[in-house]
Amino acid sequence: MPGLFVLALLTLLASPLAQATSGPLSLTGSLYGFSAVALFLLAYALVMAEEQLHMRKSKPVLIAAGLIWTLIGWVYVQAGLPNEAEAAFRETLLEYSELLLFLLVAMTYINAMEERRVFDALRAWMVRKGFSYRQLFWLTGGLAFCISAVANNLTTAMLMCAVVLKVAEGDKRFIGLCCINIVIAANAGGTFSPFGDITTLMVWQAGRVGFDEFFALLVPALVNYLLPALIMSAFIKNRQPSSLEEDVWLKRGARRIIALFLFTVASAVACHALLQLPPVLGMMTGLGLLQFFGYYLRRSLPMSLERKRTRYARRGDWKKLEQLGSVVPFDVFTRIARSEWDTLLFFYGVVMCVGGLGFMGYLSLLSQTLYSGWDPAWANIVLGVISAVVDNIPVMFAVLSMEPDMSIGNWLLITLTAGVGGSLLSVGSAAGVALMGQARGIYTFAAHLRWAPVIALGYAASIAVHLWLNAGSFTAAG
Repeated sequence: MPGLFVLALLTLLASPLAQATSGPLSLTGSLYGFSAVALFLLAYALVMAEEQLHMRKSKPVLIAAGLIWTLIGWVYVQAGLPNEAEAAFRETLLEYSELLLFLLVAMTYINAMEERRVFDALRAWMVRKGFSYRQLFWLTGGLAFCISAVANNLTTAMLMCAVVLKVAEGDKRFIGLCCINIVIAANAGGTFSPFGDITTLMVWQAGRVGFDEFFALLVPALVNYLLPALIMSAFIKNRQPSSLEEDVWLKRGARRIIALFLFTVASAVACHALLQLPPVLGMMTGLGLLQFFGYYLRRSLPMSLERKRTRYARRGDWKKLEQLGSVVPFDVFTRIARSEWDTLLFFYGVVMCVGGLGFMGYLSLLSQTLYSGWDPAWANIVLGVISAVVDNIPVMFAVLSMEPDMSIGNWLLITLTAGVGGSLLSVGSAAGVALMGQARGIYTFAAHLRWAPVIALGYAASIAVHLWLNAGSFTAAG
């Protein structure tokens, strides 16, 4: 499939439409343009081989972005138009910066909740309950679907995978099926919320879809998850795993950090909906609140420990007295340092690469080919399939940069297909790639590929449901 995509792209570049341009100079038919495309394809080939090369995916795209904009800068300086290239670069950088800060705050809160053992407590509860294999299959999938609407699908998938690996240790077939189910659920759950995925956040921040309009994708997303899950669950032997005991206690301030996160999300929504300001304003304000709360936790720690020591000693609760010895102060900057920096830098490289190719004129070319020659719905469906091979971030950024004149229904459609299309292959999403490493040798590319027809059935059904339920949203342009 990657070869077909590259062949199709090269065919487009050689076509007469390749004279389309976005900047003052047409570079799509020049050696500089072809060199830029070759750099991007080479970088992306290295990204797709991340698992085999054991090289972080941010490295090749960062270098490709630098070289592509170097080519642009050289051409525009020679043409006496350096200001145009500088302005285009700064505009692209501004788009990335807003998204970077938004994601950084969200990741910091997720890491803070992880450090306060919120996710460990959830996992321990599931382990203690002694669910059957079939119950565990549905529970991990359902939680992955729900949690990924507010947390990123990577964190959600890894949390659910950790539960399955612990409870069903040694049962490779069951673990493999659960991992496939978790990846599908996490990707589907991220499509009906602006906070569920980077692509939905991009669409919301670009103003293409309103905050409440995303929820129209809830039922299609559910269909995308439930249809494959129903079929796969029929192949699970309903056995009872051996019971495990795991006692996890929440660290001080955990519940209040959850409340602060919900308040921060509400602030971001209010900034965008009520004040017409970028959502990042609310998120950064929420980061400040988290910093103040971290300061309070540090300053009040000695007094809190003394009170608890006295209380537990009076009750003779020696186990909790032991736990107090492991209490550490909360430091928000440690949480920021643990953010997914490789993902954020990869995001920068992709945005700058696609922005550079767009300035050269290639996005205008693709826009004319896809959205002028085809029905927008078919174009969005095909782009969703492509996102199984090419990460959905560049796919969505390219569509937003093309600025096709589409209805709300079609903007929702590309949001849906770009999100769930990554489930078609294990390498099509961050969740799938992460789980291949976490359940190495159990959840593999080949194991996922065996269920590709079932996943494709869910993909097609979710599109059909969206076209049926939200038919009225396809009438007017967004």
